[in-house]
Amino acid sequence: MDPKERFYRQFQASCSTLQELINQIHTVSPVAGERQDAIEHILAGISRLSQEVADAGDYIPAYDQRTYSQTVKALNDQLKEVMAKSAPKSRFQFKPRAAKTAADPKKEDSRHFMPPVDPNIPVASEGSSPETHDAVGTLPTLPGKNYNEEIARAGPGLGVRKPSFSAARDITLSNHRRLHIILPASASRATSSGALTNLEGCIIDMSAPTAKTAAGEGAPFANLTLQNITGSLIIAGHVDGSVHLTGVRNSVLVLVARQIRIHECENVDLYLHSLSHPIIEDCTGMRFAPAPECYLTEREEKGTNQWDQVDDFKWLKADHSPNWSVLPEDERLPVEIWKKAVPGGPGVGVNDILKKLGVGSRKT
Repeated sequence: MDPKERFYRQFQASCSTLQELINQIHTVSPVAGERQDAIEHILAGISRLSQEVADAGDYIPAYDQRTYSQTVKALNDQLKEVMAKSAPKSRFQFKPRAAKTAADPKKEDSRHFMPPVDPNIPVASEGSSPETHDAVGTLPTLPGKNYNEEIARAGPGLGVRKPSFSAARDITLSNHRRLHIILPASASRATSSGALTNLEGCIIDMSAPTAKTAAGEGAPFANLTLQNITGSLIIAGHVDGSVHLTGVRNSVLVLVARQIRIHECENVDLYLHSLSHPIIEDCTGMRFAPAPECYLTEREEKGTNQWDQVDDFKWLKADHSPNWSVLPEDERLPVEIWKKAVPGGPGVGVNDILKKLGVGSRKT
């Protein structure tokens, strides 16, 4: 199928799903935050769809891209309108005269209908356009500890870390060396987006919280960014949207995603399940293999995997690009390694696991 036609069909399907969810908001109970969870789910879907439109700019005309963007904006505007209509109204209350102030009574009454002010959200100045304060950008961040800062203070050499991310909205890990981190299932609350940057000699396993099970547990990332990673093993888990890899070197990655873009990477073994063609640009020494079955759910097992249909944007000749190849079967890591070696154990350090997996041992 032509890429433009395939994107059109995927876009229409996503829009239909989001439209249906928006229409059903008023039926969701506001008790225990269920309505807010539904709204955040829709916002994540709109954000993901917007990113997909941006990523498709390489093969769809500019006019079509503007049309897609306008459709996404219309969905976002409709969501804000529905949110305003479904917001609970304050009951009218008579107040004694002594409680009144010299302020304009209209302004005084309007305060009863305003949501609580979050000090972390910038206040719009007079005369500013309401379109500059998009609902996606003004969601307040949940209070909680800074996991990345906490991990950095602890330093390397303390065994496997299992930060819960229970009070976070996204997963961000940066500027670490020689750390072994396995995210538990409870981190599924924080998978609206993810970013791993500036890592060296690390093992990061995010498969548990991002794998959606038959019981409805787990939540795939809406999108994921991996940048400036060297000599590491990254089991990135499941991503419903796009994955962007930039500056990854001498590493092993496991990814299950809808779309993946790879820039300026070198000597990377990528175990991949992708619903679309992986795209590389300014890369060398990329080797691809199908994602290990132990990291797949029933949804991926039944779906199409285009892990070996790689498009090299910097290789326009008819013959095969020299910048990527299929990882030979006899060099692929067996399932026992993924299940037994990667989790680590008493007395097993990060260097021991990386060495057993051959991470960073490939010659340039």
